[in-house]
Amino acid sequence: MGGFQWNIISEYMPLFVEGTLMTLKCTVICVIAGTLLGLVLGVGRLAEARHGFYKYFLRYAVQFPVRFYVSFFRGTPLFVQILLIHFALMPLLINPSGGLIVSGDFAREIRSQYGAFMSAVLAISLNAGAYVSEIFRAGIQSIDRGQAEAARSLGMTYMQTLRKVVLPQAFRRMLPPLGNNAIAIVKDSSLASAIGLAELAYAARTVSGAYARYWEPYLTISLIYWVITLVLSAFVQHLETRYGKGDRRQ
Repeated sequence: MGGFQWNIISEYMPLFVEGTLMTLKCTVICVIAGTLLGLVLGVGRLAEARHGFYKYFLRYAVQFPVRFYVSFFRGTPLFVQILLIHFALMPLLINPSGGLIVSGDFAREIRSQYGAFMSAVLAISLNAGAYVSEIFRAGIQSIDRGQAEAARSLGMTYMQTLRKVVLPQAFRRMLPPLGNNAIAIVKDSSLASAIGLAELAYAARTVSGAYARYWEPYLTISLIYWVITLVLSAFVQHLETRYGKGDRRQ
């Protein structure tokens, strides 16, 4: 077997660098998209009216669909979701022969150049949105309702109260779970190698297939993932320290 063969890593270093960049790109997009989606879903989950038409509209047209969405994406494996979106949903939406959104030669080019990336980003973002929605829901509910009622009594609308009073306070409490979710997305991106996305796990699989050696490529990507998560954890901890000052003064 021999010792650790550094020449394998040096030979395929460009592939590992490309895989790292793809992993980071996918992570950044999915964290942003998942957080925004989670905010919308979390607010939708809590939306309510006390009486009249809006009470039933919010319950059946907003709350129930959001609960179903969250239950589905949290209750099924992300790997299955990636496969479902890549092999079933994307061909339905983007297809050279009659896609619902894009068709013709342009659809063929999109599928060949960006198909795996689009499927991975969409699946991971939708999955992350379901988990982040619960983080926002819990964070918003942790704020004393009296503050929201006081803001509404001063003439603020529901959205103004949410944006200026509730969310700024809830955000500090949501930072740790949001950071953990971002770290999970970094690691979950490795599942996209199953559909051909050229990220870190795909790079390791390519190298191991070429040399029939596994220590070198998989230890290398493990180290890269570890460094990424350490940097991300340090960044989240910095944000916690910075934005936690307000809570300590209270």
